[in-house]
Amino acid sequence: MAVSATLAINQLTAERLAAGRPVLPLGFGEAGLPVHPDLVAALSTAAAAGASGSYGPVAGVPALREAAAGYWRRRCLPTTAAQVVAGPGSKPLLYAVLQASAGGVALPRPSWVSYAAQAQLLDREVHHVPTPDGQGGVPDPDLLDAAAATARDAGRPIGLVVLTLPDNPTGTLAGSGTIRAVADVARRHDLLIVSDEIYRDLVHDPVREFLSPAELAPERTVVTTGLSKNLALGGWRIGVARMPEGPLGDRLGAEVAAVASEVWSGPANPVQHAAAWAFEEPEQLTERIATSRSLHARVALAVADRFAAAGASVHPPSAAFYLYPDFSAYAGQLAERWSVRTGSGLATLLLDSFDVATLPGAAFGDPDERLSLRVATSMLYGEGEQRDKALTAADPVALPWIADRLDRLDAALGRLLDRT
Repeated sequence: MAVSATLAINQLTAERLAAGRPVLPLGFGEAGLPVHPDLVAALSTAAAAGASGSYGPVAGVPALREAAAGYWRRRCLPTTAAQVVAGPGSKPLLYAVLQASAGGVALPRPSWVSYAAQAQLLDREVHHVPTPDGQGGVPDPDLLDAAAATARDAGRPIGLVVLTLPDNPTGTLAGSGTIRAVADVARRHDLLIVSDEIYRDLVHDPVREFLSPAELAPERTVVTTGLSKNLALGGWRIGVARMPEGPLGDRLGAEVAAVASEVWSGPANPVQHAAAWAFEEPEQLTERIATSRSLHARVALAVADRFAAAGASVHPPSAAFYLYPDFSAYAGQLAERWSVRTGSGLATLLLDSFDVATLPGAAFGDPDERLSLRVATSMLYGEGEQRDKALTAADPVALPWIADRLDRLDAALGRLLDRT
């Protein structure tokens, strides 16, 4: 199995930047922001504590489990600490849930790169189900219903469906009606729902309705989240999973903890204690998240506008720092001018000839003949002090280093489609 496409493009971008190439970093989905200083202080205090070097409980320290339960209770999901399992990031928790479940895995098309890869590592059949237009992260309910029925009739039933709310790669959020319909399909076919909600706090409109499937089907829904996106703590590697209510949740929680005991033992203790404080949502961190959300929204929309002006089909982003432009309308022109006939070829051309790093839709389960790209906008904020200034700027898009990168993107897209 190859290295994850997102990590591979991050490494390739870093290598080219180190070699002096002026690469626009639109490939890797890191939050691109500084860590709040109070979080650094909390980690330092926890690391200095006497028990910081000791092994902790497999499912996580009690303070973190209770804080995560409180986080979910404040979001209309009644949760006890016993339902929470912590891990070194939400990624291994997703893998452990897959290992603790059975049957085929239904995924939205497109969907985050690691879902299908993890299923393949466990030799599980993957069923890619297209999403409704503009509602990424959730399989179309009618198509999911049909796929589940077909798989059952073939004797290879689907056992689990993964949702991403809001979505990576498209930067969109599925509507409540779609979530309700998917929950109905899951009950009808006895599917476990895994709802990856790591971008929940980064919905651009903070008053927009957010419906978790755990509100509708609490007996069959696992929810995962972490601090890597809303608080830019990707390198700290901490995540939490909320198990379903009732007997299924008890079994899954025990089996996920058993997997954890053999794979990672427990997350790093100092990080857990700092994360417990973060999940309590002190005022300075909620303010940081709100500021970050505004920055992500402004820059992502500015980048989407550049792609739309160039002629790409792209839904305006409504969450996080992603968009998913599609150049299929220019298939003939791209084939004639650049000999590009696939999304992978388009991403390679943009990187090699225009110094624009993106990822092809094929990395997210789309057919490669679709000329789609996943674009991540959060690394445009700059480095060091530039990121602090981007957070506090009244108009971050007008900051010289961000404006320059947007101009370079305009120029590259203009040359791509011969509009210079």
